Amino acid sequence: MDDCLFCKIIKKEVPSEIIYEDSNFLVFLDIKPATNGDSLIVPKKHYLDLTTIPDDLLIKMNNVIKKLYPIYKEKLGCVGLTLTTNKDYAQEIKHLHIHFIPRYENDKVGYLSNKEILEDLKTIKEKLTK
Repeated sequence: MDDCLFCKIIKKEVPSEIIYEDSNFLVFLDIKPATNGDSLIVPKKHYLDLTTIPDDLLIKMNNVIKKLYPIYKEKLGCVGLTLTTNKDYAQEIKHLHIHFIPRYENDKVGYLSNKEILEDLKTIKEKLTK
């Protein structure tokens, strides 16, 4: 995709702070970090989201996560990790990416909540299992 920002970063047409690179993935620091070390794991081949990436490559992506977390823990002193990805509505860049967010005690990274629209758990279960 010629106009994809992540494809341009992968091709080194747009500068980024690269943390890790192999034949399938590029990991770089998020320019709007939630915490120190907040990174994006991006496949070098353009896939829209988790539903379009081949399973074998998704396993390799998970292996990158497993490889990097101990390094971040040792070098940055994080005590946890939050992984997120988006599809459709909240996906700003239409190139699959995993948000790799190191967590720190008292880091103030909050969970999104819409308590005013939440339904009870039984109602949600019924909707999902009917």
